[in-house]
Amino acid sequence: MFEAALDHIHIRSLDPDAAARFYVDHLGATLGERLETEKLLRVAVALPGLNIFIDRVPEGTRPASPRPHRGLEHFGLRVPQLDSAVAELKAKGIEFTMEPTEFRPGLRIAFLRGPDDVSIELLERTAV
Repeated sequence: MFEAALDHIHIRSLDPDAAARFYVDHLGATLGERLETEKLLRVAVALPGLNIFIDRVPEGTRPASPRPHRGLEHFGLRVPQLDSAVAELKAKGIEFTMEPTEFRPGLRIAFLRGPDDVSIELLERTAV
């Protein structure tokens, strides 16, 4: 039987260093390896259970098409207390595209805008 486990997500950015700082400063990621060659700049950050690789793209690279679109829509981060997480990030100037909402019993969600217009869901799961 096929077996797999999440290893990483890969993000493209005009400024990988600035994007990495966002994940470290605001979401508690740990800064990892920075690899720079003549043709590549990749900065890695890590959250518990999730590696994020951020690669530089050339100036003039088009952003993803507006939502809704096909392909990766967002990634989600579980937090113990959604309201306090949202308040903490708003105090740091983070923009939310969806305020905390009860999606269904036992699941509350909110969405924030990350660097390069990456959509990040914060979610709180509780027993029903």
